[in-house]
Amino acid sequence: MSLQRRRGQMARVWKTKVVTDKRGQTVRVADPDSPYEVRAAFIPQRSAKAEVPGQQQINVVRMLVDAELADVDLWGRVEWAGKQWDVVTPPALHYGTRRTRHWSIDLRERT
Repeated sequence: MSLQRRRGQMARVWKTKVVTDKRGQTVRVADPDSPYEVRAAFIPQRSAKAEVPGQQQINVVRMLVDAELADVDLWGRVEWAGKQWDVVTPPALHYGTRRTRHWSIDLRERT
């Protein structure tokens, strides 16, 4: 495990589950009943500040977390730094040695 992930910040990650909605269709949603408590490194990617009324502020960060994290995909959700974050890109598994193998997940702050 890298130094950044070992000494990183705590986050709560919700994996996804398949449920049936009101119309009888199967959909994937974040499962609030079984969150993971993980330690991860966070790298700012891009942001846009809302300067005019009606604009939206956008914050995107990349979360680096251990490779043992499972069942997290585009419908997952993360709670970090007191805010809710959506997964915006499919998590990417980076292979390597046991110490360097990790997932990188891009997150966008919920408004």
